[in-house]
Amino acid sequence: MIAARYGKLARYDYEYERNGVCSIFMFYAPFQGKRYVVVTDRRTRADWAIQIKNLLETLYPKARKVILVMDNLNTHNGISLYETFPPEEARRLLDRLDIHYTPKHGSWLNMAEIELSVLSRQCTNRRIPDKQTLAHEIAAWQTQRNKIEAKVDWRFTNEYARIKLKRLYPILCG
Repeated sequence: MIAARYGKLARYDYEYERNGVCSIFMFYAPFQGKRYVVVTDRRTRADWAIQIKNLLETLYPKARKVILVMDNLNTHNGISLYETFPPEEARRLLDRLDIHYTPKHGSWLNMAEIELSVLSRQCTNRRIPDKQTLAHEIAAWQTQRNKIEAKVDWRFTNEYARIKLKRLYPILCG
């Protein structure tokens, strides 16, 4: 604190206190209005691979194929599965995935990113003291959103995509 003086008010200095860092993995099933959120210590290849295995074996154990739309983060690929699991298991997991990457700088096309934005506005828009509290708060948010089957109001049409993403499409000669 800087004490008040004649003609000046007392001033307080604020020092940012970091409580730690966590990563949030989000899987979102848009047609069911369900999301699955996990808080982890890191965001490594192994962390991603473990979450993919959990997605396939716990959340969708009977699905022959799971369509996965995701951003182009360097950990989000089959190599991560091979680095984390034996080759046979990695191949088995990969065979169950139908992976689609959003365009570079286009993660806003990913509905999970939209859900992360909702999570940020409704739940994590304040300082949270520790990982345990964060996980508890996110679990409560997830339960509530899943209970009401909240869905993304997707307004991005094919016609709009052709305009917005025209630089990504080849030019066809007539």
